[in-house]
Amino acid sequence: MDEPTLVVRAQEGDVRSFEILARRHQAALYRLAVRVLGDPGEAEDALQEALLDAWRRIGRFRGDAAFSTWMYRVVTNRCMSVLRTRRPVPVDRLDESAAASDSPERSVEVDAGMAALGEALRGLRDELRVCWVLRELEGLGYTDIAHITGASEDAVRGRIHRARVQLAEVMRPWR
Repeated sequence: MDEPTLVVRAQEGDVRSFEILARRHQAALYRLAVRVLGDPGEAEDALQEALLDAWRRIGRFRGDAAFSTWMYRVVTNRCMSVLRTRRPVPVDRLDESAAASDSPERSVEVDAGMAALGEALRGLRDELRVCWVLRELEGLGYTDIAHITGASEDAVRGRIHRARVQLAEVMRPWR
């Protein structure tokens, strides 16, 4: 069944349609939560809460953006709530597949680089980190990120630029 039909059915109270939608987007939404929060357990909890939020608010989805963009926003909002309640923000593992390599030396170097990037990301303000993760790790466009974060496209561009500048400075020794 196509996504718009599933959304309409979910808005009419069809739980099964919402379950299908949630399952279709669950992996990407979980990946986003892990990357923003840095803790798989917290990410799982945040995603579950976000899915409950989305179910409660599905009637408010107007279709101005794609359903996936709306869900990214719901998950991002939930993650930002979690971030506001705790410090420091651990971002230990960004991409487990990046650590795989042929030689032990290269593996150690990649692990150290990923640890340094995780530390650099911890140093970013939350709104910069969220925009950077959505752009660089999730591959979303500026318009979608603006919808997700509730910021203007210009603000998103500025946040991503500041994040890139700060990360490039901290990661300079790893070039």
